Amino acid sequence: MSNITVARRQNALALFQDFAEKALARGASPKGLEQAFAATLQISPSMWSQIKSSRPIGDKLARQIEAMTGRPPGWLDTPRKDASPTPAETAFLELALAAWRATNSAGRKALREHLKASITQGG
Repeated sequence: MSNITVARRQNALALFQDFAEKALARGASPKGLEQAFAATLQISPSMWSQIKSSRPIGDKLARQIEAMTGRPPGWLDTPRKDASPTPAETAFLELALAAWRATNSAGRKALREHLKASITQGG
């Protein structure tokens, strides 16, 4: 997979995360956020699902996504490293750290194994 393909997918996922967090902060229900984001991009929910999993984002679609999300042309193509954690990610990290510190070695092992299993199962 080329670097631009990876960058575009990661950036599209970051756009969705931002969209979802803002919608949830406004009191929106989590149900339907994927469809709402697809509508914002003017693509089908099926297309968005394919993009999330494996479909490469071509040049035309990349420019469309940028236009629909108010990003400048080429934004989706630029790899972004070390993005600051979002408020939701920070809250999760704080919770995970508290759980880690509050348990013994067996509990830590169980936490680690649970997270590893979640990753391999795709969430």
